[in-house]
Amino acid sequence: MSAATRRKKQAKVLRQFRSVHRAMGALLFVFFFVISISGVLLGLKKNSGDLLLPKTQTGTSSDLTQWLPMDSLKNKAIAVLRDSVSRDLSVTLDRIDVRNEKGIVKFIFADHYYGIQLDGVTGKVLHIGKRRSDVIENIHDGSILDAYLGTQGYVKLIYTLIMGIALLLFTITGFWLWYGPKRMRKNRD
Repeated sequence: MSAATRRKKQAKVLRQFRSVHRAMGALLFVFFFVISISGVLLGLKKNSGDLLLPKTQTGTSSDLTQWLPMDSLKNKAIAVLRDSVSRDLSVTLDRIDVRNEKGIVKFIFADHYYGIQLDGVTGKVLHIGKRRSDVIENIHDGSILDAYLGTQGYVKLIYTLIMGIALLLFTITGFWLWYGPKRMRKNRD
């Protein structure tokens, strides 16, 4: 194969990669924009001064033998939610985050992103607040659409697959758009 034919073939491949790269960029621009902004916010959440994620408080003791039973702490968190936030909010828990090294338990509610931090020993309320980072995380991974549409994780799965494959294709085509011209120049010499 002659050098001219090889360069024409490389140029054709380069044009095809550029076309794929451009089409994906145009098609997925909004999604990449949302993922990048939400990713930056998630990266900053612990340094946001309680704006995105409440600071983890410190309790009385990290010795679990001194702690109240988990059921008592859970009931206390539910009572605090109803008395201090709203009686109308769901008490369904998303998770219980035990931080024994800090002496606290975080109760994170599923349907409204409120979190309550209690001292593990005394049950004293250390913090009540919105966990905005959870909302941002749900936007970032697409699970907010599942919650809105009631699709039980399927939208998140499809969204994650599409965005992951798109990022892989962007990486491959972007590399080739950088390397291809260098290779063509090298072959020309």
